[in-house]
Parts: sequence; structure tokens; C-alpha cells
Amino acid sequence: MTGSDGPHREPGSDVRAAGSASERAREEEERAVEQALALVGGSDRSSRSDRSAGSGEPPSRSRDSRSHRDEDLDAARRSNTHADRSRDPHTHRSSHSAPYDGRDNDPRDGRAAPATAPATGSEQPSLPDRTLPGDPAKTSPPPPSWDRARAVAARAGRGGPPATIRLPLDRAPGHVLAEALGALTDLPSFDTSAMDGWAVAGPGPWAFEAGAGLLAGRGPAAALPDGTAVRIATGARVPPETTAVIRSEHAHVDEARGLLHARRSVVTGQDIRPRGQECRSGEQLVPAGTVVTPAVLGLAAAAGYDALPVVPRPRVDILVLGDELLNAGLPHDGLIRDALGPMLGPWLRALGAEVSGPRRLGDDAGALRSALTSSDADLIVTTGGTAAGPVDHVHPVLDALGAELLVDGVAVRPGHPMLLARLSPDGPSVVGLPGNPLAAVSGLLTLAEPLLAGIAGRPAQDPYRALVHAEVHGHPHDTRLVPVVHRPGRAGGRDHVAPLRYNGPAMLRGIAAADGLAVVPPGGVRSGTEVEILDLPWAPATPWTEGCFT
Repeated sequence: MTGSDGPHREPGSDVRAAGSASERAREEEERAVEQALALVGGSDRSSRSDRSAGSGEPPSRSRDSRSHRDEDLDAARRSNTHADRSRDPHTHRSSHSAPYDGRDNDPRDGRAAPATAPATGSEQPSLPDRTLPGDPAKTSPPPPSWDRARAVAARAGRGGPPATIRLPLDRAPGHVLAEALGALTDLPSFDTSAMDGWAVAGPGPWAFEAGAGLLAGRGPAAALPDGTAVRIATGARVPPETTAVIRSEHAHVDEARGLLHARRSVVTGQDIRPRGQECRSGEQLVPAGTVVTPAVLGLAAAAGYDALPVVPRPRVDILVLGDELLNAGLPHDGLIRDALGPMLGPWLRALGAEVSGPRRLGDDAGALRSALTSSDADLIVTTGGTAAGPVDHVHPVLDALGAELLVDGVAVRPGHPMLLARLSPDGPSVVGLPGNPLAAVSGLLTLAEPLLAGIAGRPAQDPYRALVHAEVHGHPHDTRLVPVVHRPGRAGGRDHVAPLRYNGPAMLRGIAAADGLAVVPPGGVRSGTEVEILDLPWAPATPWTEGCFT
């Protein structure tokens, strides 16, 4: 039925139409969400094992379906937001930082940039688009953050109780104590003279007899009668009943009368090291996990040790991959010098490892598989081949061997395609480093250093922060590791760090002048901001200050 005002509408029809449209919109949104979840591997609502494998977290407990749906909706929205950023490399930059300059966008440092991305100045998406080996339909989860990846590596190194060996003192330096070091005796073990001079008893002046007196290393002397004195050398056992030791320069000797006079007032116990002054027998001197330095070695010897309980140094094999690498001479005809083979051995030794000479395998999947399966090392470090190029064999070989990937990519620049795997529950770990030199250093400090510390029983180092005196560009989504050098403060100002130039993923000139790496959060930092610092194991006492590096 119609009227002059147009078609007749039943009461509530507008509400029903709106509700129907809203329901259709909801259904479309849910279909979009499901598609997004499938792209990020989030369709399995009963488990988060795929995501937790890269982060080291256990799967979450089962919850009701609505909470799963809400959680997945949030994850999908975040994923869509991330995808929108990835599609438009010129949007969503931090409002307080300078644009990311794209110097980490190097195909050899990771996965190739999209074909539509500009050659320079573009932002790389932190989500990898590589499918897992043997499963082309499944995409890998987002890489863990830099600090999460380091935590996973540290936990992997602490997988079991460390072994203990006893080494003689001359072989113990550089190892880590497996047990706390307790004193085997009092130190000193008897009262000794702290100075060359005179041991005296009672008030002066003191009668003395001529002669050499008491020397270090001699047996106990007879008790010293009241009112007498005897010459004594540093370290000599003090006679019983001694009141004090008077230094030679504070004493006046009257040879004619055979009397000793003090030029200064005498305090009971002065210049005497009493028994147990430094420690008592059984007292802990240094805790387990302490690195045996020359000073620790001296303390152990003084406390009566002939050998020390230590953790064996982790054994590391280095496998250098890449047909384009030269071992000597100048680069030519598309070939480049291998910088990582010479660098990694000394670096890993500085981290406390026993390192075999580097093996150069080229781009040979069979040789890589053979080297991995025949190694008896605690850790195998590979260089290059961790991305998804036609000759990048690390992932396929690990997959074929059934290795467990603990970390597959890290949200850090340079070095994001690094990886950490375990060949078998009782087998060695594998740290795959990118092929670019500074990217490899990033992987070394992110994964290998905390892993080796865990294997060797070293306690985690307390992080520290320092002011940075320059604006440091950041990646939009990932942490950046930037070489820095420490500078003393001027006119009472605080010490600070200055970022160094030549910090691209293929460059070593900056890190060669550095004594640390600044951990720059996504978005960058302004001058005067505090940043976390990773010290290099050989940080120089006097930092370089040549202007060409800063």
C-alpha cells in the first residue's frame, strides 16, 4: 500500500535494515580478519606454538573462544597496520626522528627488497616474506625483538648444568669458575709486619741487640720481653707480645746506649697485619661464574690453591660460505675478500671460546650438511647464506636435518636475517650470521655472545646506559646497533658516547674505531638521550678521536 508520502514502511524497518547492514559489515570484517590471520599463521586459535617458537615463550593456555577471537582480531589489525606501513615506505615515520636513510637495505644483509621499492631511502618491512623450507603455503612468524632474541640465546646456552674440570693455575686464566672460591687458610695465616722497621713491646725507649733481626720466611720467634725491640722485615712473622712496629724512618737508634727511640707517638697494633685480616679459612673469596683473571689467579694461589674448578671453554667451529670470497689478494672480477673468516676467530676467543680455524665451504649445500653433521663443537657459526636467495642453503639444510629453529630472524638492523638453531636435543647449536661484515657483528653480539656466556657459566652482564651526543636515526620498526666511541665530559659534564660514521651493514670502518655499540630503539633517539651500550671485549683505554670516523 502506498500513499502520497511515498512507499509505506513498517515500524522498525529502518532499524532492521541498519542491523542487517551492520551484520553484513561485521561478516565482511571477519572474513578479512580470517584472511589476514591465514597470512600471518594465526588461524590456529588453540595454540600459539608457531609464534612462541621464535620468541622462546611457551604456548599460551587454552581460553574461551571469544577471548581467542578478540585476541586474533587485535593481532590481525596489528598485522594489517604493519602491512599498510610496508606497502607505503614513505608513511608512518616517527614524528620525532629523522627519516630512516635505508643504508641497511642491502640484499646480501637479508631478504631482497620488493621490486617496487626505491633504490635508496626506502624502509624495509620487518615482517619477513620468506616461506619456511618445505612448506610453501606457510609464512614465518614475525621475528622476535632484539632483546627477546638475546634472552632466547642466553636460555639456550644455559640448557643444562655446566661441566666442571680442574685445571692447574697456569692453565686456568680465561676460564670461568665452576664453583665459588673459598679460602683454604686465613690470610695472612699469622701476624706479619707490614713495614721494614722495629718490633717493640711495651713503652719506650726500647733496648735492642745488634744483628739482622727477623726476616720473612723464618719460623716463629721467641716472645718479645717488655721494653725491648728487634729489627723486623716486611712480611716477617711478628714475635708474640709485640705491641707495634715502628717504621725505620720513624725510629732513632742510639747505638752508644743501645736504645731505640720513636720519633712519633706509637699506637698499639700499628703496621702489623693481624692473622685473618683479609679473610678467614672457609670464607668465600669470589663467586662461581667469575672469569679467572690474573688477579683472581694470584688470590687463589695466596689462598692455597694449586688447581681450580672451572667450566671448559665452549668449542666453536666456523664455516665460511660464499663462492664470491677470496682468501688473499685484491678484489677482482666480482670477487671480494673474506673479512669474516679472519675476524670471527679472534672475536670468539675474546668471548672465552676455543675456536678451530675457519673452514671455507663456498655455496655447497652438501658440504654444509656434511660439516654440520660431523662437528663435535658446542657451537657452529656460519657466515652468509641465511636469507632466501638461490644459493642461500642454511635454512634448507637445517630443515633437512630436522634442526629446531629457536630464532629465525631478529627485528634488528643491520643483521636481521640471523638465526639460532639446535641440530638435536644433545647436539650443537648453530648461529647463522649474515654475510655482510657489520651485519655479522650484529648477529655475533645478539646471539653468539649470550649463548656462549650461558654455555661457559658466565653470569649475565648488567646493561648500562650512556648519553649520546648526536641525533641517531632509527629504523621505523626495528632496533638498530650503531658503533659508538666513548668521550670524556668537558668542564665537569658527563661522559657520553658519539656515533661513528661508516655504519652500513657491509662496512667495518666504523666498528674498527668503536669501543661499543649503541642499542637504538625504533624511531631513533635525539641528542642527549640515554641509550643502552654493548661494550666490545677489547674496548680501548684511550678511544680513537680521528675526525674521519665521527
